[in-house]
Amino acid sequence: MEIFYKDSKIFIVNKEKKQVVFDYKNNEVKIEDFLVNFPWEYEKSSILLEVKEYNNELFYNFLIDWKHLLIVNSDNFELKEEILDFFWDVDILLIKWTKNATKIFENIEAKLVIPYGEEKDIFLNSLWQQLEEIDNCKIKQDLPVDTTEFVNLKVK
Repeated sequence: MEIFYKDSKIFIVNKEKKQVVFDYKNNEVKIEDFLVNFPWEYEKSSILLEVKEYNNELFYNFLIDWKHLLIVNSDNFELKEEILDFFWDVDILLIKWTKNATKIFENIEAKLVIPYGEEKDIFLNSLWQQLEEIDNCKIKQDLPVDTTEFVNLKVK
């Protein structure tokens, strides 16, 4: 799997070269050309997706290349069991930096964290992560078991 920025969007490409596009400015997700904008379970191009609506926000939990990828695009919610159950077993977390993002991150045990948005460096710095920006993130089969790694993607 590969993750990168292009034209204010985050692209997630699986090993079969099928792609998920997350337009974080418009808060839209597409699998290939299929717009996902309703809470449901989807399967397209060997990508599984569960979308949950909670406090009028959509949260996206993918299974791509046998990795659970979660997109958290809001901090406008209380961390209650109902939503925390949806955040279980996260391998890769895409999280928008906001003032409450650190609290949300601390309640999700992700193996790999990729913050996004204009203020992503503030999120990384608040967690003492001084990382060089990279163009793309290629995710191998094995992710860390007992630690969390962070990635600082270069916005293009």
